[in-house]
Amino acid sequence: MLDAARDLILGSSCLGCGRAGRLLCDPCRDGLDVVPAPAWPTPIPAGLVSPWAATSYDGTVRDLVIGHKEHRLLALARPLGGLLAAAVAAAVDDLGPLSAPVLLVPVPSRPSTVRQRGHEPTTALTRCAAAVLRRRGLGALCVPLLRTRPGIADQSGLDAVARAANLGGALRCDPRALGRLARQGRAVHVVVCDDVLTTGATAAEAQRSLRAVGLAPLAVAVVAATRRRFPPEVPRSPGTG
Repeated sequence: MLDAARDLILGSSCLGCGRAGRLLCDPCRDGLDVVPAPAWPTPIPAGLVSPWAATSYDGTVRDLVIGHKEHRLLALARPLGGLLAAAVAAAVDDLGPLSAPVLLVPVPSRPSTVRQRGHEPTTALTRCAAAVLRRRGLGALCVPLLRTRPGIADQSGLDAVARAANLGGALRCDPRALGRLARQGRAVHVVVCDDVLTTGATAAEAQRSLRAVGLAPLAVAVVAATRRRFPPEVPRSPGTG
């Protein structure tokens, strides 16, 4: 409500076309190139399950992600969540009929980054994605199971090798969140969720951490992937199952 009031008082404009009003106007939202597809990074981290992206990370989508993440434009969580929901739905369709609800696990930011930004962007848009999927009849819930260890460097500017080294052992599962999930006593199918896929190092580390506690992700879903992550021929991941 505070952000909506700020937009009303200060004014806002569409990040796509600059038109005064909503942060993403209806024509720009409808014009987004949403074609969920596998988005394999190059090189592929060992054992990475199928990564799905709703679109490519450029243009208006890039502006939406940055606006939500870095500039606290919280209203953008809904359209970004809709894009993430499209990626999750495509991943689930590819897997075939599932016998249990889909557990969406967001990749967390560093605590210092969350304090600086004033919010946890990936968790917010993942919750929105879960709500969209439930409205469409797919059992889905967002559970922030992962936490970061101290000492992780900012990933910006790091190449694939440096990102993998920086993220080695970077994530762990929160015992309290795991306990709450276990007490629910129901099976789930896990999908790792993030905003952008670049090298796949973050997704692979999230997958490793979840597997360590017996939760093997079936897929990775992201809002967008960098264009060079869509190779002409995508191999089937050795970890897909």
